[in-house]
Amino acid sequence: MIHQPSGGYFGQASDIAIHAKEILRIRTQLNKIYQTHLTKSHTLEQIEKLMERDYFMSAEEAKELGLVDKILDKRDNEEKKKEE
Repeated sequence: MIHQPSGGYFGQASDIAIHAKEILRIRTQLNKIYQTHLTKSHTLEQIEKLMERDYFMSAEEAKELGLVDKILDKRDNEEKKKEE
């Protein structure tokens, strides 16, 4: 799952505005990092759309996007033990 940054804050309106501005800055920075590392070329707008809400995906989908390098399963671990 991927999603935009989230958090909670309470206090004076001016303090809340400061935190809102910072979380929006972090969101933009995170989206640019995803754009750099995803395997398919995605525009910043496409990544922002993916990150709007919780975006659930399978391991295969995550690998396809470039979020993970390898999918491990139980057999991978058992084969490794046999080699040792």
